[in-house]
Amino acid sequence: MPFVHPHSLPVVTTNGAGVVIEISYLVIFLMFADPRKRVRVVSIVLLEILVFVGLVALVLTFVHTLGMRSTIVGSISAAANVIMYASPLSIMRLVITTKSVEYMPFLLSLFCFSTGLCWFLYALFPFDPFIAVPNGIGALLGMVQLILYTTFYKSTKKMLAARKEKAEMGLAVMGSSIMQDGNNANT
Repeated sequence: MPFVHPHSLPVVTTNGAGVVIEISYLVIFLMFADPRKRVRVVSIVLLEILVFVGLVALVLTFVHTLGMRSTIVGSISAAANVIMYASPLSIMRLVITTKSVEYMPFLLSLFCFSTGLCWFLYALFPFDPFIAVPNGIGALLGMVQLILYTTFYKSTKKMLAARKEKAEMGLAVMGSSIMQDGNNANT
């Protein structure tokens, strides 16, 4: 935001586009979600908006220098960015325990890595720690996801094939028992 940090047009533009995309995702989700989930998501979003507006009001009211505003808003934004990049940690743990990447999409991991890397490189010249640090962490976490994906991809394919075969056999057994029951009823 220009009233927090001057010359931040690329960051504001990119994050503004991201907000528009996220809002469209939320609208689509809310259109198809059951009422309990809808209420929960709307409550969380309203809480986030309330916290954001409160922080902006506090910073603009009590902090009058651009340097201090940048430090406060940058620290809060960096913390939120690290939390966003750390959100797949529970899925990464699931991948390690199950030895399956079934619930960790490859493209999501790839774009997590590439986005973190792009923003990290952007922040190097001139150096901006509020962009470099969280996005460097994000690039590392994305790289770990890609390593996990390459490590467990083959075992996932085997697990899914075995599960499909078992399901098909179950259907075949069920179908043959129905056929036998039908033949017994006809005699």
